[in-house]
Amino acid sequence: MAANQNPGKNPRLYLLGAILALWCVAICGRLVYLQVFSYGKFIKQAGHQQQRAIPLDAKRGVIYDRAGRELAMSVLVDSAFAVPSEVKDLPTAVSLITRITGDDGNVVLADCRAHKTFCWVARKSDDETIERIKSLNLQGIHFQKEPKRFYPARDLAAQVLGSVGMEDSGQSGIEHEFDDQLRGRPGKMFISVDAHKKWFADVETQPDPGNNLVLTIDKNIQYVAEKELDQAIHDTQAIAGTVIVENPHTGEILALANWPTFNPNQRKQITPAALTDRAVSYIYEPGSTFKLVTISAALEEKLTNPDEVFDCQMGSIVYNGMRIRDSKPHGLLPVWGVLAESSDVGSIKIALRLGEERFYKYIRAFGFGQQTGIELPGETRGMTKPVSRWSKVSIAAISMGQEIGISAIQLAGLISTFANDGVAVPPRIVAGTAPPESPVQTVAFHPVEGRRVISSYTAAEMRSMMQKVVLEGTGVKAKLEGYTSAGKTGTGQKADPATGAYSKTKYVASFAGFAPLNNPQIVVAVILDSAVGLHQGGQVSAPVFQRVAQHVLEYLHTPHDVELPANRQVLMAARQVREQDLAEGSPDHLGDTVDAAEAGSTESNPAVAVALAKPSPEVSNNAIVSASLRQHEAVNSPAGDRGQAPRTTQEPTPAIPNQLPSTGTVVLDAEQGGIPVPSFLGKSVRAAIEMSQENGLDLDAVGSGLAREQSPAPGTHVVVGSRVTVKFGR
Repeated sequence: MAANQNPGKNPRLYLLGAILALWCVAICGRLVYLQVFSYGKFIKQAGHQQQRAIPLDAKRGVIYDRAGRELAMSVLVDSAFAVPSEVKDLPTAVSLITRITGDDGNVVLADCRAHKTFCWVARKSDDETIERIKSLNLQGIHFQKEPKRFYPARDLAAQVLGSVGMEDSGQSGIEHEFDDQLRGRPGKMFISVDAHKKWFADVETQPDPGNNLVLTIDKNIQYVAEKELDQAIHDTQAIAGTVIVENPHTGEILALANWPTFNPNQRKQITPAALTDRAVSYIYEPGSTFKLVTISAALEEKLTNPDEVFDCQMGSIVYNGMRIRDSKPHGLLPVWGVLAESSDVGSIKIALRLGEERFYKYIRAFGFGQQTGIELPGETRGMTKPVSRWSKVSIAAISMGQEIGISAIQLAGLISTFANDGVAVPPRIVAGTAPPESPVQTVAFHPVEGRRVISSYTAAEMRSMMQKVVLEGTGVKAKLEGYTSAGKTGTGQKADPATGAYSKTKYVASFAGFAPLNNPQIVVAVILDSAVGLHQGGQVSAPVFQRVAQHVLEYLHTPHDVELPANRQVLMAARQVREQDLAEGSPDHLGDTVDAAEAGSTESNPAVAVALAKPSPEVSNNAIVSASLRQHEAVNSPAGDRGQAPRTTQEPTPAIPNQLPSTGTVVLDAEQGGIPVPSFLGKSVRAAIEMSQENGLDLDAVGSGLAREQSPAPGTHVVVGSRVTVKFGR
């Protein structure tokens, strides 16, 4: 019998043991690698497959008016979302839901396929939409509460408040400007799906609500302003309009109304044009309202006084070869009459006495060409040019509100300066912020420190003169019942985008004023864009001022400062006036349109062609000596059709008599006799066009190549703006 083999010496057992040991080591190593070194990686992969982090929008802060009334708030509404892994037929489910919501089904389906655990299918929908989705009883469709911005007054102060997007981020207005304060801090929620494809949610961080905001707006005054603006738009068929109500002493904006408007609750119907806040973003030529700057600057510099008489030359003056005419002939007018009757001739003469440098100093001092700092996005600076860029006729054009662009909020600030005793206080529309849980819904308003622009005496003179605009001038329709009022009308022609020249049919009508006279409580500015038919400021904007100011003063319980008429018919009769008597502004234009002027020549301004002799202190206020050199015949407006600033060579001014009278105001008016036609022969078409523009002529180019013939002939004297026909050939 063979001897038993020693099992300890069997090599196969050793080999098997080694293999088992290596296998155990490998398994343990793999487990260590998976459980220790790759743990984080697999956790992330599992989270990506099974979880999705959903941001929870914080509840935006409430926006209140000055009395604590809610203008914008957030309410909880239902949103529908899908867990795609639970939905049996995803394309069909998405199709059914988007038929209800009106959303693009392809976009929603693509989002759901890209996210296996979560996708929105209907966000912040109304109750009816949510109920219809619930009635479908679709598997895998669930609902979550979210805050949705709600505006209880609908379109009231829409451009001021602005709107928010689907993610509750501010898109325009106050909602955009103060988005960081209103938005708060969002929270986070995790949506998870287990192995059985069941979902559950876990809120990791709760959202923190945003701060509340209190405006200076008064909801009731805003309603009055919007109601009257809407009526004015209906009556005049204007394409747009603005009404601003301001406290002149503190700069608080009590109402800021724009038309067209929108309902911020209906996001899908909001157009970009409707979002524009025209009160701060729209630039227009102010027309005769800018005469307030011209005259107040001359008064402040003691170059004239309200009773000094100017010869308005029956409404016609020639300046640098260009005739400018009033809307109706005026003879002798005191300075207050120049303002009341809105005489362009008188305004030009006052500006020439003031001079370019001093005039520009006051333009800037009144805040034009710079932002007011109001807390609204998109505010414009307006359009002004330094004196070095003024053309030969800029001082005359700007004196009557041409060749300069301003905004409605700047106009309200100008009137507030006069009402506030010559001190300009920056306008403000936000009173302050409050913590989200604070029961206090109003805050104390602290106005910005004002700056003095003109003296108290000059401001008082201007207030008195502005009252005469309402009592005797172009602003008769702004008379109030039981209150004194003062203001200024303005009518500016708009530029035609197609031609770059002034339109003959489109005007911006304005009236800006304050009441009562001696203790102004409110400033009201009214601007109507492109009214059809009657279009003068005194015809269409002054009545809106009257209605708004009357309502607001009564609402504020402002004491009457004049006795109410025993019969209301008496007051109504006082407002009756022939529409043609309210006309203002010249049919002629000295300079470029505001757009063209802003990009105009940089040549320095030459010496002016019309000289004004500064009166001595002994000059009588009522005596006047006309120094017109000859009677002017009727001449058609040279620049009314083109709005081109002439580039003519200054002709000598006729000699001033050696012996001036010892008393009286001497006003010189020199007829230039036209300009010589330059030679265009041998010039290219482009060179000829540039030459014609420099000389204030209208070129009619025929053919191409070089100029061969022209009519009128070179050297012929013609009126500025005349047409010259030039034939070109090769």
